[in-house]
Amino acid sequence: MLSYFHSFMDLGLFVAFLGAFGIFANKRHILLSVICVERMFYGVNFFLVALSVYLDDRVGELFGLFVLTLAAAESALALALITVYFRVYGNVLLSEEL
Repeated sequence: MLSYFHSFMDLGLFVAFLGAFGIFANKRHILLSVICVERMFYGVNFFLVALSVYLDDRVGELFGLFVLTLAAAESALALALITVYFRVYGNVLLSEEL
């Protein structure tokens, strides 16, 4: 039973680190960076919910709901900024050269 929860927590941390790696690996495209930040939020959220189930505590689940609302607000703001960036520059690339 213990390894069952540890595998869920490891999966959440893996998704969060995958998002962090995506941000560092991607240097040009803004939209992919936003998607990687969302992936980090969801990985941390999955970790918090798995940890709260493991500890039999509801605080982690409530904090997970807070993280979801924060991720939704960040998505809306990021998409609005990307729209403005596209209107000004005509593309969503961070730089023209490779």
